[in-house]
Amino acid sequence: MANMTDVAKLANVSTATVSRVLQNPETVKEKTRVKVLNAIEELNYQPNILARYFRRTETKTILVVVPTIMNNVFPQIIGGIDLIANQFGYKVLLGNTNLDADKAYSYIDELKQKQVDGMILLTTRLDNDVISELAAKYPVVLTSDFIEGLNVPTVAIDNVSSAREAVEHLAKLGHTRVGMITGPLDIPLSRDRLKGYRQALLEQEIEVDGVLIQEGDHTYETGYHLMNKFLALENAPTAVFAANDTMAMGAIKAVKNQGLRVPDDVAVIGFDNIQFSELFEPALTTIAQPFIEMGKRSMELLLKQINGELLTKKQHVLDTQLVIRESCGYLKEN
Repeated sequence: MANMTDVAKLANVSTATVSRVLQNPETVKEKTRVKVLNAIEELNYQPNILARYFRRTETKTILVVVPTIMNNVFPQIIGGIDLIANQFGYKVLLGNTNLDADKAYSYIDELKQKQVDGMILLTTRLDNDVISELAAKYPVVLTSDFIEGLNVPTVAIDNVSSAREAVEHLAKLGHTRVGMITGPLDIPLSRDRLKGYRQALLEQEIEVDGVLIQEGDHTYETGYHLMNKFLALENAPTAVFAANDTMAMGAIKAVKNQGLRVPDDVAVIGFDNIQFSELFEPALTTIAQPFIEMGKRSMELLLKQINGELLTKKQHVLDTQLVIRESCGYLKEN
């Protein structure tokens, strides 16, 4: 008897796409939909409706979906999620999309088919309409990203004001030539941190120079490469704000390899306060996010939805903290 995998192979698509054709055909392009339907007819594939019907209505399992397991911040958030989940007898499954949209939809299908009781999305690249529609029908929490106007239970920080505080700190240390290495600008939090950088420079009456804004991808290699690009400029920045600690560390390595000193020649500030930030040489000045608390709050919100409770507050914005260490110098604000 044919199964979904057989259909996917014959149609040359993913199993997630086959699932979407069966459940939400309007979300699939017509050409792809026709290919899948033809394969279903040719193989005489019949979805196991009875198995779905008799599936338990409660699994005591939740799914946490991340865009990549390589990001250093997610383990701490997941740790907070797991603390609360264990208290209430829930298991936590991890779904890594690896930036693949089809994989993201396959995890959504698990929620729709009630294979899990709820889902926490960490920094999603899904369309806002998809997230809204999903959250209207199922227990869902969006964590890390705050998307303006999205009526979805959310736990996040104020990325704009946090980035602004980081850049203001550099300005108050006397820096007027400040570069920024952003995160991927297709995700809201990266755009918000860039917005905060721009706001800080404008408020300090410092010119915003487009040459000093470079888009990274949150990796060490990107920080290293883009800092070298900054240092090659005729008028190089004296300070750089990196949108995460990993890129900041790569940037510091580039400065050192050029025979320069941090912070004497170039000051560097990061974002996140990952565990290695304090141990790095020099110790990294950064914006600390409350990762464990973000995870705990997310799981608490998800449990309320699973239990049918009405959420009186959907948007939860947690505080961050500027942690001053060696990479920017120790001059304190007056």
